[in-house]
Amino acid sequence: MIAFVSGRIAALAPDTAVVEVGGVGMAVQCTPNTLSTLRLGQPAKLATSLVVREDSLTLYGFVDDDERQVFELLQTASGVGPRLAQAMLAVHTPDALRRAVSTSDEKALIAVPGIGKKGAQKLLLDLRDRLGEPIGTPAIGTAVTSGWRDQLHAALIGLGYATREADEAVSAVTPQAEAAQGTPQVGQLLKAALQTLNRTR
Repeated sequence: MIAFVSGRIAALAPDTAVVEVGGVGMAVQCTPNTLSTLRLGQPAKLATSLVVREDSLTLYGFVDDDERQVFELLQTASGVGPRLAQAMLAVHTPDALRRAVSTSDEKALIAVPGIGKKGAQKLLLDLRDRLGEPIGTPAIGTAVTSGWRDQLHAALIGLGYATREADEAVSAVTPQAEAAQGTPQVGQLLKAALQTLNRTR
C-alpha cells in the first residue's frame, strides 16, 4: 500500500492533483477541501489510499491520516465504494461524519449526492460501531454551509487563478449555491465556477 506521497504539486484539476515524486507524476484523486490546501509548484505531502480494481489503480489523497482512515472505514459499509466515500468526505469532515453516525443524523448523510433516505438509514446501521466518537468539538455558531465560499475561493486560487478571477467566479455561482437544498456541494460549485472562468478567457 502507498501510505503517502510527498513532492512538488505539478498540476491541479477540479478533482485531481499531480504530485511529482522522484521524476514521476502521480495523479491523486482529492476532495475540493484537500485541493484547496495545495498550491502549484509548492511541496506537499498527502496521506493516500490505493484502490485496486481489475482495470485500474486509483490513488486517493487526503490532508491527513485521520481523513484517509475514515475513507477506508466508510468502504467497509455495504454499498459504499471509493467514489461515494470520497463524496461523503467532500461534504463532511471526518468528525462531522462521526457525529452524524453517533447521533443518527439522517439529514447529514442525505446531503451527500448519491445517498437517499433508505441508504442513509442503512449506513447509520453499518457504520455505528466503526467510525467511533468525534475527536474534536464543533465551533459554536459554525455551520457546514458557512464555509463553501472560502473553500471554493481557496480551491480556485490553488488552481492558479488570480484573486479577482476567483472572486468573480464565486459570485457567479452564488445563486446556484443558495438555490441548493441543504449543504452546497463544493465539488459541483467548483466545476460550475471553472466553466464561468473558461467562458470569460
